[in-house]
Parts: sequence; C-alpha cells; structure tokens
Amino acid sequence: MSTAVLAPARPIPIPVGAILPWAIFAGLICLLAIYFVGAEEGATSMIQGMYVHEFVHDARHLLGFPCH
Repeated sequence: MSTAVLAPARPIPIPVGAILPWAIFAGLICLLAIYFVGAEEGATSMIQGMYVHEFVHDARHLLGFPCH
C-alpha cells in the first residue's frame, strides 16, 4: 500500500472590499433586531398593537430588557 501525504491547506486571503458590504448588511440586521427586541413598544413603536412585543417577549427577558 502507498501512503498519501496531504499538504496543509493554505488560507486564501479575502479582500476587504469583498467583506465590507456583507459586514455592513450584517450590522444593520443586528441593529434592527436589537431595536425590535429592545425598543419596539410604547412611544417608539413603529407597528400598531402588541404583536411584536409578544413575539419577542422571551428574548427581551433573556437579554435583560425590562418590559413590564
């Protein structure tokens, strides 16, 4: 039997220009999620009713946001 020797994989550099749009998009999604979990009720509410509040209610408690 022959023995196969594998060379270590070399990382491929990713240019910052390729990562930047995805990083900005991910940051905006995270900010939107924090808004809905942390501030979507009362005077700052963008959506009428308590639907969003009830949907993210347990996440509010898990992350330490007061809600009642």
